[in-house]
Amino acid sequence: MDKHWSGHDIEVNNINLHYYRTGRGDKKPLILVHGFSDSGLCWTPVARELEDEFDVIMPDMRGHGLSSRYSGNESPDMASDLAELIKKLGLEKPVIGGHSMGSMVTFELAIRYRELPGALFFVDPLWWLGLPFGNSGSQKPEENPIAVWAKTLETTSLEELIKGYSDDNPAWSGELIRLMCVAKKQLDRGIVDVLSEKMHRQDRDWQEEVIKFPQPFMLFSGETGKGGFITPEVSARVKEIRPDAMTLQVPGVGHLIHFDGFPVFMEGLKRFLASLVL
Repeated sequence: MDKHWSGHDIEVNNINLHYYRTGRGDKKPLILVHGFSDSGLCWTPVARELEDEFDVIMPDMRGHGLSSRYSGNESPDMASDLAELIKKLGLEKPVIGGHSMGSMVTFELAIRYRELPGALFFVDPLWWLGLPFGNSGSQKPEENPIAVWAKTLETTSLEELIKGYSDDNPAWSGELIRLMCVAKKQLDRGIVDVLSEKMHRQDRDWQEEVIKFPQPFMLFSGETGKGGFITPEVSARVKEIRPDAMTLQVPGVGHLIHFDGFPVFMEGLKRFLASLVL
C-alpha cells in the first residue's frame, strides 16, 4: 500500500469490512470492487492513475483480503455490504466499478440501491445471451474449475504462487504479481462453493435491469477466445437497449482486462470519467 494511502476497518451487516483509501474525503468518491480471489489492493495501478482527481476506495469484500471470514450459516450479500459501506462513510453518489465478481456486486447494488451510485462501470461481468434464465449451466459448484483451483491455494505456498504468476504473466510488474498472490493466500476457502454457485446463476435478467439504470455506465470487454466473458453480441445488445452507454473491447486480452490491457483500459476509463457530470 502506498504510504499516503490509509487502511481502515468498518462494521457492516455485523461483519468487519476492510478497505483502503487514497484520499480523505475531499475529492469525488470512486469505489473499485475486486474480482473473486483478489483484494482491494489489486486495484493499486488503477488507483494511482485516478487518485489526483478521485478519492479512491478499495474494499476487501467478505471472505477476501483482511475482511471477515465466511461463517458458514449465512448467505453472503456483498451488495448489501457495499451499500452499508457507502452509507456509513457518507459517500455522495460515488462512481462504482467492478471486475468480474465485483462487476456483479456492482450490478446487484445498482438494482437494489438505485439511489446510491452516481455512475457505474463493469469490467467483464457475467452477462450472457441465450441461456435459460436463472441458470447459467448445469455444472455443480464443486465441479467448477475455478472452485477446484481456489481450494488448492491453501496448500500452495506464496513463493510457488509468485513463480507461477510470474511465468504466466511476464508483462506484469513484480508488485502486481505479489499483490495478486498475497490476495490468493488471503482468500477464505469456506466461501468458495457459495460464490461458485452464485456465479453459476443468473437470478436477474441483466437486459431488463440495465435499461432501467438512471446512471450513466460503461462496459469493458476482452476477447472471448482469450477467456473473456462478454461476447460482441452482448456488447451490441447493450448499445441497442442503452444507446447512451459506453462500451469498449480491449484487444488482445481475455478476462483480466485491467491487468493485461492496462493502457487501453485506463484510456477508456478516463474518457468515461471525464464525460460525467458529478
